Amino acid sequence: MRAIIESSLRFRLLVVALAGAAIAVGVTQLRQMPVEVLPDFTPPTVEVQTEALGLSAAEVEQLITVPMEQDLLNGVAFLDDIRSQSVPGLSRILMIFEPGTNLFRARQVVAERLTQAHALPNVSKPPQMLQPLSSTNRVMMVGISSKDVSALEMSVLARWTIGPRLVGVPGVANVAIWGQQDRQLQVQVDPVNLRKNDVTLLQVIETAGNALWVSPLTFIEASTPGTGGFIDTPNQRLGVQHRSPVTTAADLAKVRLEDSRK
Repeated sequence: MRAIIESSLRFRLLVVALAGAAIAVGVTQLRQMPVEVLPDFTPPTVEVQTEALGLSAAEVEQLITVPMEQDLLNGVAFLDDIRSQSVPGLSRILMIFEPGTNLFRARQVVAERLTQAHALPNVSKPPQMLQPLSSTNRVMMVGISSKDVSALEMSVLARWTIGPRLVGVPGVANVAIWGQQDRQLQVQVDPVNLRKNDVTLLQVIETAGNALWVSPLTFIEASTPGTGGFIDTPNQRLGVQHRSPVTTAADLAKVRLEDSRK
């Protein structure tokens, strides 16, 4: 330390010149630096969510979260830490990458792993990678309640009216809706009646699935509905469009039971 002080005093003019040059370079670079009002101080993160309606938190953890976290997403390049959360009907996996990792490169390696999600148990929707958001993204939480409107009607209102209008506001990047209920047609079977009428559960599943225009079940005909085709006339070609006759529970109840045992 004493030698440094003595050298600085002996060559004080050189020290002053170097200090002035450093200040000049700093001022020049300061004018060219990008400025953010709210700088993002969090490490690069990628979040993957998987929706599984009807499953409890324990079932989501066992069937979705653990296989994805341990087998599918574990060992991704540049990964620093991985965290997960399982709630009824939803699996959430948060991957934290090493500081300095390019966010879009991290999303690319995660997307490559998600192409193998078909190996997971077919009990949920395909996993979705959320869009990149800032650490200060959540600015408002809104809850809706009503004494006259049912929870299902409020879910439809939130999904198709409130959500799209909020997304249309300038500066809004994402609107997440929690606790909604999807409108569904459910077939509830009675094992006693099935046995009495000599009907199998597979018959009920195939009949209900084939009654719809398209079904997510891969082992029935409605999984590949195809197109309606077209009709050629001397002047034009008319397209044939599918129109599902089943829109209510009463319509589904009129469908004749298929015999899959033939």
